[in-house]
This record gives sequence, C-alpha cells and structure tokens, in this order.
Amino acid sequence: MSEETTWLTPAAHKKLIEEFEELTTTGRRHIEERIAEARSHGDLRENADYDAAKNEQGMMEARIRQLKHLLENAEVREAADTGQVEVGSIVTVTNGDLTLEVLVATSENRVSGVQTAAPDGPLGKAMLGAKVGEQVTYEAPGGQFTYTVESIRPFEG
Repeated sequence: MSEETTWLTPAAHKKLIEEFEELTTTGRRHIEERIAEARSHGDLRENADYDAAKNEQGMMEARIRQLKHLLENAEVREAADTGQVEVGSIVTVTNGDLTLEVLVATSENRVSGVQTAAPDGPLGKAMLGAKVGEQVTYEAPGGQFTYTVESIRPFEG
C-alpha cells in the first residue's frame, strides 16, 4: 500500500459509499433548501440562518471531498492471516496490568468494542510486523509503553 492508499474492509467501503451517495444527493438538496429559506429572510449581511447554512454547506462539501479521495484511493480487501501484525489485524497485547484488543487500521474501519490503532500512529507502527510473543515499544505523549503481543487474527467484518 502506498501513502495515499487506505485499506478498507468491504463493510467499511460500503458504508463510505452510502455516506457519499447520501451527502451528494439528499444532503445537497437539504442544504440548498436551507440556504433558499435563509435568503428569504432578507439582508444576508446580518442573517445568522444564512451564515449557519453556508457553514454547514462548506463542512458537508469538505466531507464529500474527503470521502471521494478515500474511495478513489482505497484498497478494499479482507485481512490476511500471515502470522504477523498487518493492516487489518486484530491484535491482543498486554503489559501485565492491562490487556488491549486493537484493530490496526484507519478510523474508517472502526468497529464497536475494539480500539483502533492507525498504521501510521505510534502504536500501530510499533505493532506492524510483530509476531505472537514479541514485545513492541512505542512513544506516546504519556511516555514510553511496552506491550507483549498475545494473539493476532485477521479482522472479519
């Protein structure tokens, strides 16, 4: 995967496509209606409804651009079981006091009940390539942390 490529599960890809379609159809129509309604209230220089609707439009269009970029640069596939941590692995790590279950993937793949570690973030980078039994150490704002990889399995979702 290149720097521009984002790994997505088929489920995450479908969810992003649905969001993109919703925003580019119903979402845009809704904003157009809000702007038209706000314009009907008179002077645009002192029209808080108009300003709010235009701001919402700008944020929505930014999200549409972000989704378009993600979808154009997505690598959609199921996670592989290679015996080492890869993007798409669910990894159980422990440091003696704390046990974490972590999905190594971008936030677009987030699932309920599992912490997500971006592959380019401190924990995700430290875990990539690790095997069961190996220790991984990374620097975070709270200090240096070391975990032992207890198990690795491909994400299925």
